[in-house]
Amino acid sequence: MKNHPSRPSRRTFIKSLAVTSGGLVLPRVFWAQEGGGSPGKKLGIAAIGCGGKGESDLSGASKDNEVVAICDVDAKTLAKAAEKYPGAKQYRDFRKMLDEVKEIDAVTVSTPDHAHYPAAMHAMALGKHVCVQKPLANTLWEVREMHKAARKKGIISQMGNQGHTYDDNRLVKEWIAAGAIGKVKEVHVWTNRPIWPQGKAASLKPGDIPENLDWQQWLAATPDHEYSPDIHPFKWRGFLEWGAGAFGDMGCHLIDAASWALDLGVPRFVTATQVDDLTDIAWPTGSIVKMEFPNVAKHGDVTLTWYEGKKPDGTPYLPPFPEVIDMVEAFAHKDAAKVGQPSEGGWMIVGTEGVLLNKADQARDPKIWPKKRHEEFTANPPAKTLERSPKAGNPQEEWTLAIKNGKAFPFMSQFDYSVPLTELTLIGGLAMRVAGKRIEWDSKNLNVVNLPDANRFIKRAKYRAGWEYSSDKI
Repeated sequence: MKNHPSRPSRRTFIKSLAVTSGGLVLPRVFWAQEGGGSPGKKLGIAAIGCGGKGESDLSGASKDNEVVAICDVDAKTLAKAAEKYPGAKQYRDFRKMLDEVKEIDAVTVSTPDHAHYPAAMHAMALGKHVCVQKPLANTLWEVREMHKAARKKGIISQMGNQGHTYDDNRLVKEWIAAGAIGKVKEVHVWTNRPIWPQGKAASLKPGDIPENLDWQQWLAATPDHEYSPDIHPFKWRGFLEWGAGAFGDMGCHLIDAASWALDLGVPRFVTATQVDDLTDIAWPTGSIVKMEFPNVAKHGDVTLTWYEGKKPDGTPYLPPFPEVIDMVEAFAHKDAAKVGQPSEGGWMIVGTEGVLLNKADQARDPKIWPKKRHEEFTANPPAKTLERSPKAGNPQEEWTLAIKNGKAFPFMSQFDYSVPLTELTLIGGLAMRVAGKRIEWDSKNLNVVNLPDANRFIKRAKYRAGWEYSSDKI
């Protein structure tokens, strides 16, 4: 029988990265030396992507700072942002902005998934701190390169999964450590996503490029492609080239609490047991993915199962809920027709002594079941041993405060934490593309051990000329 090494924890993940990337290089420049800081000094903030999430990301990062430059491929979106930040220089090409505006200290990246990588890499190459929306990228190779670049340049990084800043996220970790549900054996995570076209419903009908859109800049590093209203502005998430599907979109939110509480790192084995309507261009309409984490410290072997989308009959893919959960009480709702029906997204951690259930995408109001165990445990709760975020609910403010202090907070979703979390979601997507086959994943070498043909999905097949980035060239 073949002996498999245990799954890499986040700690071993970081250690192996330090070896492959030549170790940690201290920051080129900070506002203050290690342990010091200048909290009162304003940072020069730049934004790549100013609409939708980009608007809120910039709003968070701009507090007590100065917005010096803004960039968006949509002229209308850019003009709207300029009304709020009239002193900021305006650009359509982030490369030009980053090269020209010397006052930039830190950059928010709030673009479609495919453009996260070139935007963040260009910024880090110039020594700029970056806050990148989730998922960090939509290919495994790009995520790993971003991690190497951040360590090489010594910048302070952050991923925009705001749930990681919440107090309840810490509470889950403290409860698990205190034995609230015994030894953990299973994690189950579900979402109603996709809520955009995927599978055969995702078409690519050509159309006229809107006058306000710079389509070539929108494509960024991906190969040339004709414009389609089926891609931009919202439906890009469902396509293999530009998005990361439902798992990439929601996994970094929904899996965060369990991942952090158990120090899961990345799985050793992954199997997509159900994949509906996957096409050559689009992610599936519904999926179930099982992940195996051998030898989790203090728990043993743990499985995590992901459920997304709907079955062909229109009902959602959902986990089996243990009998100890009173479904009517657990899923109370003001709409009588929805009482006892699972929420559109949530997760549960199943242990030997009970179940920890959360009905939202992030750790918000988690409950222990059976009810009696929750009452007994919370009557004498464990001490709050984990430091709480000074900016709960706003990862951008947390990030800019860390920059001013001169070093990352240990509880941040900086790349040492968020790269393995993103990798977990992306290896789930890779498993969907080889549905039914149990992948043996070698995270250290970024390699599918038992299915060599699957390795073609690790890196983008082609990059546009002039848009090639890698950690060894910055």
